[in-house]
Amino acid sequence: SYAVGCMMGRYSLDTLGLVYAKSAGQDFEAAPNATFPVDDDGIVPITPDQYFEDDIVARLAGFLATVWKDTKLDRNLSFLGDSLTPNKAGTSRAKLRSYLQRHFYTFHLKTYRSRPIYWLLTSGPLRAFQCLVYLHRYNAGTLARIRTRYVIPLQGMIATQSRRLKDDIDNAISGRSSAKLEKQRAALASQESELREFDDRLRHFADRRIQLDLDDGVKTNYFVFGGLVAQVQKVSGKTPAR
Repeated sequence: SYAVGCMMGRYSLDTLGLVYAKSAGQDFEAAPNATFPVDDDGIVPITPDQYFEDDIVARLAGFLATVWKDTKLDRNLSFLGDSLTPNKAGTSRAKLRSYLQRHFYTFHLKTYRSRPIYWLLTSGPLRAFQCLVYLHRYNAGTLARIRTRYVIPLQGMIATQSRRLKDDIDNAISGRSSAKLEKQRAALASQESELREFDDRLRHFADRRIQLDLDDGVKTNYFVFGGLVAQVQKVSGKTPAR
């Protein structure tokens, strides 16, 4: 949680206590020589695989390497992965990705008593695309940036991945390997469909260039984005229209 705060600019390894909590990114300046660099737009993607440089797992690994040095990175990744998802198989990074995709936000809501400061935008149950947005750095252009920097490129990346799988299927040397690849391609097709629907909703909200008044409170502001954000009813007490 503290690492996410440092990614967003809420906290810093170079400064004690709260660093930034204004509105709409007003007067936000990332320190040029920060020990751990702040994300440039306060948007951190969480995807099924690493598609972006500022992917949350990559940034978390960078945070651990900065604080405890590269020589202990693998050990610390293993410790975190085993601690957070003790019953899940796979590499330490895969375990951390699973936790951050599925469980971190529940922990965050509990910590902040259902008044989150990092908001989770999600494409849907398949989690083809998710990202955390720092409330205090959100501005009227944030949703458009999410769309153009992440969602649209991700659709292209997944389409390319699907075409490669098609070639692999055509060249598979056994029915068993072909079936495995077909399953992976079907999963990608489902993600593509979810992303297209999410992109339509996101474009609708982005075109409105929504500005927030933080004095209205998290409960009211969160509901404005009901078609995009996770666990709306838990935060706002109301069910959004889709």
